[in-house]
Amino acid sequence: MSYRQRLSLLFFIDSFIVLTSIFFSRYLLSADLNVITLPLVVSSITLFLSHHAFSFVYKLYKKAWEHASIGELLFIIKAITFSIITVACIQQITVQDIYFRLLTVTWMLHMLLIGGSRFCWRLLRNTYINKTVIKKRTLIVGAGSAGTMVARQLIKNNESELVPVGFIDDNVKIHHLDILGIPVMGGVGQIESAVKRLNIDNIIIAIPSLSKKDLNHIFQACTKTKAKTQTLPKLEDLVSGKLSVSHFMDVQVEDLLGRDPIDLDIESISGYITDKVVLVTGAGGSIGSEICRQVTNFTPKKLILLGHGENSIYSIEMELKDLSGSTSIEFITEIADIQDVKKMMSIMNKYRPDVVYHAAAHKHVPLMERNPEEAFKNNVIGTMNVAIAASQSNVDTFVMISTDKAVNPTSVMGATKRMAEMIIQDMDKNSDTKFVAVRFGNVLGSRGSVIPRFKQQIVKGGPVSVTHPDMIRYFMTIPEASRLVIQAGALARGGEIFVLDMGEPVKIVDLAKNLIKLSGNTLEDIGIEFTGMRPGEKLFEELLNSDEINEKQVYPKIYIGKTSDLYMEEIKEMISTYTTLDKENLRAQLLNLANNNVIPIPKKLISIV
Repeated sequence: MSYRQRLSLLFFIDSFIVLTSIFFSRYLLSADLNVITLPLVVSSITLFLSHHAFSFVYKLYKKAWEHASIGELLFIIKAITFSIITVACIQQITVQDIYFRLLTVTWMLHMLLIGGSRFCWRLLRNTYINKTVIKKRTLIVGAGSAGTMVARQLIKNNESELVPVGFIDDNVKIHHLDILGIPVMGGVGQIESAVKRLNIDNIIIAIPSLSKKDLNHIFQACTKTKAKTQTLPKLEDLVSGKLSVSHFMDVQVEDLLGRDPIDLDIESISGYITDKVVLVTGAGGSIGSEICRQVTNFTPKKLILLGHGENSIYSIEMELKDLSGSTSIEFITEIADIQDVKKMMSIMNKYRPDVVYHAAAHKHVPLMERNPEEAFKNNVIGTMNVAIAASQSNVDTFVMISTDKAVNPTSVMGATKRMAEMIIQDMDKNSDTKFVAVRFGNVLGSRGSVIPRFKQQIVKGGPVSVTHPDMIRYFMTIPEASRLVIQAGALARGGEIFVLDMGEPVKIVDLAKNLIKLSGNTLEDIGIEFTGMRPGEKLFEELLNSDEINEKQVYPKIYIGKTSDLYMEEIKEMISTYTTLDKENLRAQLLNLANNNVIPIPKKLISIV
C-alpha cells in the first residue's frame, strides 16, 4: 500500500469515527437521536477539525502502526484528549455549558475505536499478510539484554526471514519462563533437544561480549544439530554504531580458536615506531601486508614496502594509502629480491630504517622438500643478506618472522628457518642492532595454509582432504601474528626468540569438520578423506626446544625462549658448498645441522606455550 493510499484510508476511518461518535454517545446517554441540536452539530464539527489538527501535530498518519509501541499509544491519547478539550471550550463559549457526560463517553469511544483501528491494522498485518512469508524458526542463545533486543527486532521486523521461537540461557532462574512470549528452553546443554522439539532452522548466538573459548563451547553444541549458526557483531562494532544487532554474522573459523587475542602495549610500540622509518620485507605476503596495516596505525614517518612480486606490493601500497587517509606517512615501494645482497645494502643505506620486519621467506613445506636449494637461498642466505645490511646501516631493531616448524625440524622449510634464527642470534652478539625472532604456529587464512584449501574443496562439493586423523597444529590469526611481531619489537633487548601462548593445539580433522559445518553443509554432504602425511610433516609441532624453555612470561601471553647453541661456522661452510650438493644430500645436511645436539622436547612441556 502506497503512502497516499495509507493516508487516505486512515483519514477516512478517523473521520467516520469522529463525526459519528458524539451522536452515538448521545444515543448511549439518552437513547434519543430524534432531536439533533445546533450545539451537538457544532460540537461534532469542532471535534472533527480539532482531531485532525492534533493528528497533524502528533503525526498520527505518518506512524508505521505495524511497529507501534507505547509511544504511539501516548500520541493517540494526547490527540484525542486535546480535541475533546477544544470541544469543551467551544461549548463553554457558545452555550455557556459543557456536556461533561457526553464528552467523557465520546473520549472513551475515540480511544476504543481509533486505538482499536490501529491495533487491528497491526494485527491484520502480522497475522494474515505476513503469513504468506515462510520464515525460518530461530533459537536465540542468550536471553540477556542483547538476546531480548534481537528477539524484539525480529518480531517487529516483518521483512526479516527469521522468527524467534525459543531462548537458550544458562541462567537457571529464567528456565521455563517466557520472555516476549518466547519460552526459555534451558541451558547450552539443551540446544540439541531444543532444536529438535522446536524444529529450529537457525541459531543466533546473541552474547556480544562472549570470549572465544565460550563461543567455541557453544558452537560445538550447535554443531550437533543441522541448524545454521550465526552470531551478533563484535561488541565494539555495536557500541560504535558500525553494525546493529540485526546484522547477524556467520561464525568464522578464527572465532573458534578458543583464545582471545593479545592486547598491545600501545605506549611502548608508539615509542619505537611513531615518526620512525620502518622497512618490511615480504610486504606483499599474508603476514607482511598485515604488519604494514598494523604499523600504519602508529604513524611512522616512512614505511618501505619491499617485496619480490610487483602485483602484491602495488596492492598493499594502494590499500595503505586509502587506509591512512590524510596522515603524513610516506609510503615507499621497492621491488627487490633478498637474495641480492648488493640490492639489500643499497636499500638499507638509502633509507636508513629504524626498524626492520623481515617477513620474506619460502614457507610451503612440500614445495621446499622438492626444492631445498631455493629454500636455503631465500630463507638462509636471504636472511643473512638483510641482517648484515641492517647491521651496517645501524638499524635499531630487526624482527625476523620464524615458525614452530623450526623446532626439531623434520622439513627443509623448518630447517632453513632454524638456521635463519641462528644467524640473527649470532648477529645480535656482534652488532649494535637488536636482532630478535618471533616464532608462532600456523596462520589461519595465510597463503598456502589449510583453510583456503579446505574452503576450495568444500565449494567443489568435497571431499576435504586431511593428511592424518591425529595431526594437530597450533593456530593463530593473521592479525594476532602481526601484533605479536610488532609487540616483540617493543620488548626486544637483543637475541630473543619470542613465542606466543597459543593455547591448546587444534586437530586438523576437527578444523575441517568446523569449516564444513560453517559452510552450511554436513559431514555426510562433503566427507573427509585421509591422504597420508606429506614429506617433511610431523604429527604435532613444538614451539620451543627443551633447552630453550623459559616458563616466565615477559608480557601477557608472550614467552622468551632461552638462547640455544649456534652453529655459524657450519652454516657459513654450507653457504659456500651448497651448490655442489644434489637435492637429497643438501636436504640431509640441512636437517642434520638444524637438529645438531637437540634433545626432543618432552610432551608434558608442550603445554607451557
